[in-house]
Amino acid sequence: MADYPDHEHEHEHAAEDEVITLLDEDGKEHQFALLDVIEVDENEYAILIPAGEGTDSEEEADEAVILRMEEDAEGNEVLVDIDDESEFERVATAWEELLDEEDAADEEDDED
Repeated sequence: MADYPDHEHEHEHAAEDEVITLLDEDGKEHQFALLDVIEVDENEYAILIPAGEGTDSEEEADEAVILRMEEDAEGNEVLVDIDDESEFERVATAWEELLDEEDAADEEDDED
């Protein structure tokens, strides 16, 4: 996974197909689709996948990029890397559990 330093980006959480452009450490732009925003331990995290990728749940779990949502000094929403491995693991686990719950709900719907 590429390392993305602080990212300045304003967006509304309701837009599921929103494309976010992030700059890597070399200044190269990368586009991501916002899949979801989840809350873990009173922090919000953006779940992103590279734009143009499939939306299969298994692919989402493997290819997802997770960034913490914060506000900068001016009150702008920014996305920042998660440096703490245990924090990242907690968020990744919460995301995987959410995907599993959605898969189970989809299976129940298919049975009806």
